[in-house]
Amino acid sequence: MSNPTSEDRKAPEITEGGHPSESEPSTGISRRDLLKSAAALGVTAAVVGPGRSATAAVVSNPQIAAIGPTYDGSILRFVNGNIHTMDDARSVVNTVTIQNGHFTSVGNQGGPGGGPGVVTVNLRGATVIPGLIESHTHFVSLANRPGHHVAELELAKNIADVQGFLAARRAVGDIPEGEFITAMGGWNSNAQWDERRLPTLEELDEAVPDRPVFLFERFSGPAAVNTLGKDFFDGVTDPTVAVNADGSITGADARAALYHLRIRQTFEDKLRSTRDAMAFTAKLGITSLLDQTLVAVDDDPQPTHFLANLNHYRMYDAWLELHRRSETFVRLQINFLHNQAFIPALGPDLADQLPELRDRLKNQFQFFGDAMLRTGAIGEWAAPFSRPDQNADNYAVWYEAQRLVAQAGWRNENSEGAPEDIEFVVSAYEDMENEFGISHLRWGLQHGDFATPDQLARLGELNVSISTSGFRWQNTDEDPRPSSDPVGPLFPQLMESGLHVGLHEDGVHIAPHNAFYAMHYATTGLNARGVQVNPGQQISRDQALFAYTRENAWYMNREDDLGSIEVGKRADILVLDRDYFTVSDSSMRDTLPAMTVVDGEIVHEA
Repeated sequence: MSNPTSEDRKAPEITEGGHPSESEPSTGISRRDLLKSAAALGVTAAVVGPGRSATAAVVSNPQIAAIGPTYDGSILRFVNGNIHTMDDARSVVNTVTIQNGHFTSVGNQGGPGGGPGVVTVNLRGATVIPGLIESHTHFVSLANRPGHHVAELELAKNIADVQGFLAARRAVGDIPEGEFITAMGGWNSNAQWDERRLPTLEELDEAVPDRPVFLFERFSGPAAVNTLGKDFFDGVTDPTVAVNADGSITGADARAALYHLRIRQTFEDKLRSTRDAMAFTAKLGITSLLDQTLVAVDDDPQPTHFLANLNHYRMYDAWLELHRRSETFVRLQINFLHNQAFIPALGPDLADQLPELRDRLKNQFQFFGDAMLRTGAIGEWAAPFSRPDQNADNYAVWYEAQRLVAQAGWRNENSEGAPEDIEFVVSAYEDMENEFGISHLRWGLQHGDFATPDQLARLGELNVSISTSGFRWQNTDEDPRPSSDPVGPLFPQLMESGLHVGLHEDGVHIAPHNAFYAMHYATTGLNARGVQVNPGQQISRDQALFAYTRENAWYMNREDDLGSIEVGKRADILVLDRDYFTVSDSSMRDTLPAMTVVDGEIVHEA
């Protein structure tokens, strides 16, 4: 990560940047309690970076465990900012006021202000934007990671950064002897790290010599361990795990290693993992998540399971428990993915196929819940897609799934990027409109990278919205590229279609969780190595941010309460560590919030 340079910062600076740093021990005093005390005194809090003093007795708590729902009626006021509201007029104001989780005033006012019951944050010219909304993630997997998980590895640019993040986690001092430090999922060593490989056993020992370490890349590995990690896996049975001398674990052994950590997870471990996942999400500035679940299974962990396999009846248990305790501090909307294709044992009659989907539609409510947790609808798909020329039985089941969802009056999604596949989706949607009427249900298309103008026009007639791919920057082409063709998506064509088009990163298995990576790619076309892989397909930074706020709010059916800074909407904002709109392209990619506010609560401060 790079430090903000003079072009990044407003004076005085807000943060020092994004390098791995050792976390300080928790003070044991919550941010909420401190701000309540400040409010009672009528003092002003200032956004400050490391080593600087605030104008009120407010300090950071690096271990955010539970954030309450309100400040007991206190007013939170942000002044002297460069606040991009993302309203229809793209208004930029300097002051916003929040009470009871909502924006109560937005405009231009003078001076810090203050008074009893008012907590004032002096932004000192910092750029503020609405909270980012992720319209396609598999977040529940991140919230179920075994071990003391270090999601920050996706921010690393080289193995030295990896070592720094792991060492910083160990330095917190809360990991009992013998328990693993882990890092799993969407980071891509070949695309993101200078060395284009996983760390060796020796390199992991340098970072953390006294606790076992386990890294697991993307869906299925490979994995890597330090000496204590190797010692552990050398001793397991049923199944055994083969660890190479350099600490690498490959193939089926990587999945077996994952299994051995999963079966040792307790429910308390899962609660911690869920809290850690929320804290990392807030650190990235993502305030709302549309979880597309994953390739769910209906049994407990198995040695053959990939990282994306979890029991879809139990995988939200920890989140639900924290929500019951009022301890969730980012918003979660849960879609329901169903992965049953044609099952021969059920016979040839379509009426006997798709038992899970049929039960879901009969026994579940869509869009049910509260401001912090609610159900979505069917997505990322109702059944795995197949064309009739690929597998006629699977196609028949996929098509029947569209009928069942339409007949039930549910919102539905499919996930295709190639025009030949999108054509079958569009045709099926048109059939559903003719048979049942779906345009009022706001069906969706995920990805849509190469949708043709004709297909986009037909989707528009059906009131379909798109959440398109922002993760193609993981393409690893070098200069000169083998082809001059764009790898997609065709962003300008999508944005000019008149459809609601959101943007997503598709974390946390095939890609990182960081939305700024997606926005950087959409506006530059550069892969992680700085090679132009999507020539001629760039959009503006304003368009990218609009897609990640207003359009993603629409995609989640939440445009009335999320996506912009307007009176009456839910108070989700980011105070950025640099000016997203004006810094260089390379610096924009490293943007992180100096402060994240969700529902009027400060849930992250750098």
